[in-house]
Amino acid sequence: QRKNPFSNDDRLASKPLHTHRGDSTYGRPPEGSQTEQRGKDAHSHVGKEVEELCLIIRRTGEVGEDGHVSVTFGQLFETYVTISNKVVGILLRARKHGLVHFEGEMLWQGKDDDVIITLL
Repeated sequence: QRKNPFSNDDRLASKPLHTHRGDSTYGRPPEGSQTEQRGKDAHSHVGKEVEELCLIIRRTGEVGEDGHVSVTFGQLFETYVTISNKVVGILLRARKHGLVHFEGEMLWQGKDDDVIITLL
């Protein structure tokens, strides 16, 4: 549409033709767009869920000798699943941000119920 002489869409004219790796805008929505706002809203929502998960671990877990609060995945799953069915995804996000620690790449209900999750 950028090359179409009959197009009057000014939004297209303001966008760069191509972005390349290394550009600050590469892989990002245009500033001020609805897409950018939806991304910010989603990031904020996930952040709140991570905070809630950490509070639940603190409430349901036990303080170990090292001073960190720990809970088993099975216990956390049973508690948290009534709040959200995304417990594993939120746990992975919390680990990415250095808030919790557990062994393994993924946790599975039943199989990994005894895995210890430590609140950092």
